[in-house]
Amino acid sequence: MQNNLFSMHDKVCVITGGSRGLGKAMARAFLEAGAKRVYITARKPEECDATAKELSGLSDSGECVALPGDMSSGEEIAAFAKALAKREDHIDVLVNNAGTGWMASVEEFPEIGWDKVMDLNVKTPFFLTQQLLPLLKANATAQNSASVINIGSIAGILGSAGSGISYGTSKAAIHQLTRNLASLLADDHIRVNAIAPGRFHSKMTSLVEQDKEQYEQEIAMIPLHRWGHDEDIMGPALLLASNAGAFMTGEIITVDGGYLLV
Repeated sequence: MQNNLFSMHDKVCVITGGSRGLGKAMARAFLEAGAKRVYITARKPEECDATAKELSGLSDSGECVALPGDMSSGEEIAAFAKALAKREDHIDVLVNNAGTGWMASVEEFPEIGWDKVMDLNVKTPFFLTQQLLPLLKANATAQNSASVINIGSIAGILGSAGSGISYGTSKAAIHQLTRNLASLLADDHIRVNAIAPGRFHSKMTSLVEQDKEQYEQEIAMIPLHRWGHDEDIMGPALLLASNAGAFMTGEIITVDGGYLLV
């Protein structure tokens, strides 16, 4: 019973920003749980191909497929959806994980930085979901719903702009987009949820980790006294992608070691 609940057997999945970090960890989780194919996309073809090869080698039955592209471009999103439709007649899971940030003071924040963050963190998840709706709907039923997982952040819940004013704003927007889409797509048997991570070890947080004083201050503030590891995102993603989360939609699940308790 427990194994069946969290099984990804025969599922076809898509993960943006899947070549490293949280995206790579979620791809691994899906493959280890029996996914048939996991498509990953990222801007750098070499990195994307290397990750696909690595993850395919870890699975006995599933395959990780690289479809690199710049998901901040409307033309690239459309091209990606078209390429995917040539390969698959449906998809079961879409993870909108690709994201970026920009650090600057309020007085000096540039329009180009604002637009870059909003485009990739908010516009891309919406328009990619829109483009992939035919594939998401194709195999979805009341008993076997499709799943969209948006990656938000506790920065979209906190009042602090420590991660950058545009970043937190974009993540608050993706949380609300999640609720809106969950309501709009429920009749199509598509569940839409979000995961809002706290601090995880990643390229985006590497500068903080290198600052020993700041890193130790953050660790002291987190009730579980550590940052998140790959396994900490793999579990919630698997819950939302599998039948274990079949009665969940419109939820924003925080995965932050208790940081919001402080």
